[in-house]
Amino acid sequence: MSFLRSLLSLEALDLRLIPDSQEHIIQNKKNASRSRWKTKEFYLYYIVFLTVVPQMFLAAMRATNENSSNYSRYEDRLEQGWMFGRKVDNSDAQYSGFRGRLPILTVVVICHYALRRLSIALKLPGMRFDLLFAGIFLGVLYGFNILKILAIYTINFLISKSLPKREGMILTWIFGIGILFLNEWYEGYKFKWLSNNLAILDQYCGLLTRWEVNFNFSMLRMISYNSDFYDSLETKSDIEKKQLDEKIITEKDRINLPPPKKFFSYFTYLAYLTYSPLFIAGPIISFNDYVYQRNHPLRSVSIQRTIIYGIRVVLCILVMEWCLHYMYVVAITEARAWEGLSPFEVMMVGYFNLTIIWLKLLIPWRFFRFWALLDKIDPPENMLRCMSDNYSASAFWRAWHRSFHRWVIKYLYVPLEGAKHPIRNMLLIFTFVAFWHDIQLRLLAWGWLITLFVIPEVVAKLIFPAKKWASKPIYRHMCAIGAVANIYLMMIANLVGFALGLDGVKDMIKDIFKTIWGIPYVLFASVCLFVGVQVMFEVRASEGRQGINLRC
Repeated sequence: MSFLRSLLSLEALDLRLIPDSQEHIIQNKKNASRSRWKTKEFYLYYIVFLTVVPQMFLAAMRATNENSSNYSRYEDRLEQGWMFGRKVDNSDAQYSGFRGRLPILTVVVICHYALRRLSIALKLPGMRFDLLFAGIFLGVLYGFNILKILAIYTINFLISKSLPKREGMILTWIFGIGILFLNEWYEGYKFKWLSNNLAILDQYCGLLTRWEVNFNFSMLRMISYNSDFYDSLETKSDIEKKQLDEKIITEKDRINLPPPKKFFSYFTYLAYLTYSPLFIAGPIISFNDYVYQRNHPLRSVSIQRTIIYGIRVVLCILVMEWCLHYMYVVAITEARAWEGLSPFEVMMVGYFNLTIIWLKLLIPWRFFRFWALLDKIDPPENMLRCMSDNYSASAFWRAWHRSFHRWVIKYLYVPLEGAKHPIRNMLLIFTFVAFWHDIQLRLLAWGWLITLFVIPEVVAKLIFPAKKWASKPIYRHMCAIGAVANIYLMMIANLVGFALGLDGVKDMIKDIFKTIWGIPYVLFASVCLFVGVQVMFEVRASEGRQGINLRC
């Protein structure tokens, strides 16, 4: 039981989630409400959970399995699986690519770990090993396309060394965003465009021929380096000269205090940009933090915590495999084959689509973070909560792709003076985030919908401020009603951006309401969501009673 408790604990997920001072812990405990877990109200909620949640799974399975009337329309999208003779829904191209290469990536992780131990025995500097391994790793991944990546890296580095801060950062952003558009428009470029004699190089493009697909992460690291470099010019003392006790160096210190000037070299720049465990998909770590952790491994990175985290990664993969073998929601969605389903079944197809999207992002991020932890680098955890444990549109983004959220705050929101112009800057930021993910109209619509859907929550907080209303018993229930509306809006926005697009969501909503049972079902679903939100509130209150406040 104690092992299970440690496996599911926040400490095992990321020690950053635990307050770094006793003062914060005491304050969080003071602000927490009394426990409601054993009240009559929550016993009623338990009955609802035990009744409704199994029906949700059964509805999604019933709507998509072999006995579905529409099965023939998406059967060709399924493959033979390995679980109990069932087929597997491997139709999501993004996760299918990761899933198919997972055995190879596992071998790479083992080889990297073994070679790192050898390099330590040979007293090879950590960054030198990072760069040497990256040369091999990226060479296999991208072949001669690595030359295009290095050319872009070099131009960005020269910008930081050639211009003063204001002009340099403006050009850095223009170059970074512009290169994403150019990469997409010209599909990664061709060597033959330079000379027909170089056309042969286009035939040796490694395992991942489309190198530009993952370049958006490199773009974030390029901006991080240039920004941290310019900030270092205005800082009189670096983190080494501060002579801080290693026990009291906070994450804020590691991110904001620059390393010694010698580390802002082209060599360190390349080691940071090409760091293998985090190169493909992150999590994102700032230049300052990378340099500090490479020179001073954190005490938080222990063998025990890393093993526990690795077990969590394996369990997440198994959960995903079960979902793909027993609920073919991706295939039925791509085929738009939900005609004839009940409103409940249609909504469960949409809901579990979002669950698959959450898992397909969670698993690679945690896999690559586990690889980094094995290498004594501790990047932020990207997913703090389950997708189904979110009710606030604004808090949701603190827990979803958390390392990217923190990057946006440091390098975009703060420079834009976000707090002074929240709505304007939120629109700008989500427009950037949408284009950063992919240059598609539906993602732009997603970014604008998110901005639009946050406004009601902001207005509600202004009308009913917590300081004035929190002491009133009805306030918790008012918040729960607003949270139910938030959940519907977030589901719509994410289905538009990452699954169905605008037309697909319109069709799904029409199919929900086209029968007389549509409105009664939505009302019933709203009551169930109300119950779920109350449990979410109490989960956060329980964390508060332990001195923890995740702010999401």
